[in-house]
Parts: sequence; structure tokens; C-alpha cells
Amino acid sequence: MVVYTGSVMDHRDDGFCPVHASISLLQEKWVLHLVRRLLHGPHGFNELGRAVGGVNATTLSQRLERLERLGVVVKTVESTMPPRTRYELGAPGRDLQAVIEAIDAWGRRHMPACRAAEEAAAANAAPDAPSRSPAAPSADGPESPAEELPAR
Repeated sequence: MVVYTGSVMDHRDDGFCPVHASISLLQEKWVLHLVRRLLHGPHGFNELGRAVGGVNATTLSQRLERLERLGVVVKTVESTMPPRTRYELGAPGRDLQAVIEAIDAWGRRHMPACRAAEEAAAANAAPDAPSRSPAAPSADGPESPAEELPAR
């Protein structure tokens, strides 16, 4: 099996590929949106759901539970009445800031041309069909405006 090790590809017999494993986690719907929001600091459950927009409570709970189990997110329950739950990033979650910044830089550099190519292809494929507005959110999650990440 060919495995990416950071700077070169090599063969390993154990079948583990850190790139595949990382992409598998990060591609789950809402995960990067949650991490991106938590880079700004701790959030309560409902506050976090509103901040990322569009995620239902069941999905939010499942994603946060998995991220907590993996150490990406740390959950704190405050003993108040009613109890208040806060979520913040653990060290592995904070390390994702560089990943999100890299995605942001790539997107700013390449996505305008990608979007223009998709719009041109859609216009050529069905000239009578109404085209989707570039500002319309996709079914894959919210399209949020440019947002500054906190300084590292």
C-alpha cells in the first residue's frame, strides 16, 4: 500500500494512511464549520448551532460527541441551573487552524476561476434553465462570507 508520510510516498504494511484518516474525519458534514467557529473561542451548544447555521441538533450532537471522543473538542458542563455546556478546541483542534488557513488561501486563489468555469458549463449545458446564483447556499453546508481567523 502506498502511504503519504508528509514529504514522500512510501509503502507500509499496516494499512494506515494518516491523510486518508484525516480526510475521512474532516469531510464529515459540519466538522470543519464547527472547528472554524470554535477557533474563535468556547461556545455553548445552541450558540454553536446558530453560529454555523443550518445544522440540526441531532447532527450537531453527533459531531460534537465524536470530536470530543477524539480529543479535537473539549466539553465542559457548568454546574448551574440549568446546566450549561461549553465546547472548545483541544490541542488537536487548535492545530487545525493551519489547515483551515490553507483551505482559505487555496479557495481565495482558485475558487473564483472554478466558480466561473462551473457557471459557464451550466450556461452551455442548458441555456434555457435558470442558473443558480453564486451566493445561494449549497446543500453541502453554509457558504459564509470571508471570516477572519484568530491570530495563532
